[in-house]
Amino acid sequence: MTGPMLPPVLILSTGRCGSTMVSDLLNRHPAVLSLSEFFVPLGSRAFRWSRPDGARMWRTYAEQSPALHAMLKDGQVVDEMLYPLDAPGARYGAANLPPIMMVTLPHLTDQPEALFDELAPFVSGQPAMPLAEHYHALFGQLAARFGRRIWAERSGGSLMLAAKLLRLFPEARVIHVYRDGRDTAMSMAQHHNFRVLVGAIKASRRFGLEPTADFTRDRVPPFRPLVERLAFSFLDIRRVASNVTLADLGAFWSRLIMVGEEVLGQLPPERLFNLRFEDLQRAPRETLRDMIRFMDPSLEDAAWLDAASAVPRPARSKFANLPPAEQAALTAACAPGLEALGYPI
Repeated sequence: MTGPMLPPVLILSTGRCGSTMVSDLLNRHPAVLSLSEFFVPLGSRAFRWSRPDGARMWRTYAEQSPALHAMLKDGQVVDEMLYPLDAPGARYGAANLPPIMMVTLPHLTDQPEALFDELAPFVSGQPAMPLAEHYHALFGQLAARFGRRIWAERSGGSLMLAAKLLRLFPEARVIHVYRDGRDTAMSMAQHHNFRVLVGAIKASRRFGLEPTADFTRDRVPPFRPLVERLAFSFLDIRRVASNVTLADLGAFWSRLIMVGEEVLGQLPPERLFNLRFEDLQRAPRETLRDMIRFMDPSLEDAAWLDAASAVPRPARSKFANLPPAEQAALTAACAPGLEALGYPI
């Protein structure tokens, strides 16, 4: 694939709303470098340094953050994980799996360990330079390696990072993927990492802390990594996960949607594409065509569109199966976000 690199794309969402499917479909496009689950697994260290050198960046990519380590050490592996932890000869286990080996590299190649080894000297050899330049260098290297002209990063729950990502990549176009919050919360309830995250937020509030206040800040507070290290060294992961209700998850979803309203509302219309998951299910060809044109008209590809639009399938909402009292509680928790997105209540 030849031609200059196109402006990057950030696919932002609450998670559990179809963004993984979007990432998988883009991975089939011959010109798109689909970076799946790159930033969120890195944790706050992804934004901590203003002018790091290559050695520090490689440690960020290769070593688990306290939060990630806490989520993985008890053996709970989420369905997005692509690295074959239990395969014969696998180099890594859950306790020492590098963050970029969880999903990002296996998403690009069936030889992720070889790619990891190939990237190590390239990243480590970079000089001290602004943080965004490190990411551009890595993504540019991967784009050249796979012959792609544009990169698109998607991580589940990335609306938590929207302000920080847009500070680093002010030229980026944004695809905001969203779904009815009630169905999203029900999906979060089946996902270990989201239960741990929301449980940890609830536990923090008992100490007068409000972790979600950081979601609209474009920089990581200097003390944040220390707080995370201390918090996750004392938290009982299984207990905090078990104390989370559907209403808690609905309120968390709504909070992220309102973060998106605040942060993404500052973008001009030509840099924001709202992708409603229900539209992708109902009219996949039209939705994917509009999405790829938004990314750049030169990316239109009839063969890709034919293949990609055959993947999404309509799915029935599970919300109607809840008892009436649980429906009412979940709808109330989701109400601000539902209203902001135009969903009926």
